[in-house]
Amino acid sequence: MATKLNQIIAVEKGVKSRAQQDLTTAQHGLQKPALLAGISRTYQPKDEEGEQLPPESTPVQVKAEDVLRDTARTLTRLFDVTATKDWANCEARADVTVDGRVLVDGVPVGYLLFLEKQLAEILAFVRRLPVLDAAESWTQDPSTDAWKTEPVRTVRTKKVPRNHVKAEATENHPAQVEVYYEDVPVGYWTTVKFSGALPARRVRELIERVEKLQQAVKFAREEANGTEITDRRVGDAVFGYLFG
Repeated sequence: MATKLNQIIAVEKGVKSRAQQDLTTAQHGLQKPALLAGISRTYQPKDEEGEQLPPESTPVQVKAEDVLRDTARTLTRLFDVTATKDWANCEARADVTVDGRVLVDGVPVGYLLFLEKQLAEILAFVRRLPVLDAAESWTQDPSTDAWKTEPVRTVRTKKVPRNHVKAEATENHPAQVEVYYEDVPVGYWTTVKFSGALPARRVRELIERVEKLQQAVKFAREEANGTEITDRRVGDAVFGYLFG
């Protein structure tokens, strides 16, 4: 049965983890001199009446050549899986189709992964775009290439002091007068607000476009990952040269 790219991707992580564990174990074993060392000795008394002692021996428990063979076997699997995936990534392609129209054709799977990451960042950017204040009514102004509101006329007032006579003057007492201030219209402000923000509908439209393209890229990546691939055998050649 033909192997597909998504199957290789699924097993790659486990193969890489196993290879790392085996390599670490091998390195630890080689760092223990006692496991690499062995000894064999026999005892001969000086004369026939001397004490007889049994021979002593300690076998070599770790052999560097065996470790090299085991390491080569483990890493060969990793090298083969990675080579198969990387060669396949050069060949696996798919079209990015939006609303039945091919937006970009024959996109390599590596670039599809790049697009997915970039579109996620673009979506976050679009969601933060400034939106026009919904409390105002906005129209486009060709002269400023911005949005503007209808003119609003407001009264400008000025506080003018007034006298309020609380008690009229008499022969014995002056008049009791209280000063107060009255807002008197003195002119008119005509205000037009301008903004470089976007209408809410425009932001919603942009978000929908980005999300639609995200889905199209994901579908294309799944299609590319379903490409039938050729198993690559690289490890034997590499480690045949390195450790041979």
